[in-house]
Amino acid sequence: MGQTLTGLLTSVRAIAGRPGTPPRARPGGGPDPALLAALRLCGDHLAALAASGPLTDARRTRLIASIGALTTACSTPGADAFDALLRTGQQALDSGGEAGARLALALADEATALRGRSKGAWRLRGNALDALGRREEAITAYERHLALQQNAAASRDVERRIATLRAAGDRIDEALALVGDGDGDGGRGGGKDRDGDGVGAGAGAGTGAGAGAVRLSRRLPAAEARAAFTDLVRRRTAELGTADPAVRRLAALYTEHRRLSDHDPMADPLLGGAEPIGVPGLRRLVAGRTVCLVADTPRTAEQEQRPGSSPAALIEGYDLVVRCDAPRHAARTDLHACTLRGDTPWKGPRWDRRAGVRLVFGDPLPHWRLALRSRLVPGAQDRIGDASLRRPLHDPALIGGTADGEGPASTAYTVLRLLDFLGTPARVDLIGFEGPAALSPREREWIGARTGTTDETAVRITLR
Repeated sequence: MGQTLTGLLTSVRAIAGRPGTPPRARPGGGPDPALLAALRLCGDHLAALAASGPLTDARRTRLIASIGALTTACSTPGADAFDALLRTGQQALDSGGEAGARLALALADEATALRGRSKGAWRLRGNALDALGRREEAITAYERHLALQQNAAASRDVERRIATLRAAGDRIDEALALVGDGDGDGGRGGGKDRDGDGVGAGAGAGTGAGAGAVRLSRRLPAAEARAAFTDLVRRRTAELGTADPAVRRLAALYTEHRRLSDHDPMADPLLGGAEPIGVPGLRRLVAGRTVCLVADTPRTAEQEQRPGSSPAALIEGYDLVVRCDAPRHAARTDLHACTLRGDTPWKGPRWDRRAGVRLVFGDPLPHWRLALRSRLVPGAQDRIGDASLRRPLHDPALIGGTADGEGPASTAYTVLRLLDFLGTPARVDLIGFEGPAALSPREREWIGARTGTTDETAVRITLR
């Protein structure tokens, strides 16, 4: 292998030149300058491998073979070396280590310069940036890949990876907001930085202990973000103690961030192809949008089905239409919410009405999981609320209320409280909830305290 490696390095240098010499295209239709630049990068990597001693790693052996194929393609007149370039980049990534990932990224940069509309080149770039922990840049590259990819089935793993990276960043953002809210003093170390995307790892310590520490931000490389997050939790715990609710939430966010950093969420085949959505994803979904919650009453259903009726036109004008439990008729439903009732909630009717997002509220967790797997219908929803959204009224990380003597809450009330907690919709209106049996007295009391305006068809609520 030593002689093969030396001979290959000699061939690469003969075609692409040595370090410090800008590659130039050969006359008579020789390789593109970008290909020569890529080949020279491969030569630099080969030289480093040769200096590291005997090669016993099969992955590096495969990388050397790929570089050999790329060298042959570059030296063959009329040959298309682009596919060989992408394969070499992938083998560099598969060889492991930071050096392999950096070579893969450099080759991906040359590939995107050669063909800016190559979905394979953009995916290679995203994978390389991801391996290097540069996750916000990886998301951008992955999105370029998706914009060019026409095969929906082939896009799912990339979409899932983007969702994972964004979810990890969302945990950091929520931690930053939590620390900022807890400080209440813009002059202390816990405030956000000038750009609004970072906070000192020693936030809230009240001392100079955090001076010079890395500032937590979703834009940090993964390893640095993990270290900064760890330090933030440690310092916050030392300051306020483990019993503090904000510290408990911060620790939960840290745990979720570590889990997301280490593993992609697995697609559950029993969820019928639906993607899970959590609190951050739901917050983004409703942000800046008008939402209407439609009551399931005979009068509302009859009015909505009447062609040209004013209630039907009113509902159609909202960005998001929310319906609860078992709607009486098939109508537009952007978000469907239901509450599990009884001792065997997994035996209820299947949720076969089409909805963009389905939220299922229920406890205990094993019953909730079994109900989802028993009652979800493949293709009937695009996203399904995850376990973080199954009990918002009583989850300390969300609304965190306590049960009272009036019995379980209605699904509509649970949805309203959840939207109020998220705090991002532009407006939330109730339509058709005029009947006395639609909501309980305590639920009407809560709504009444937040009612902005009313008319004959809707109770308009301004969330605080």
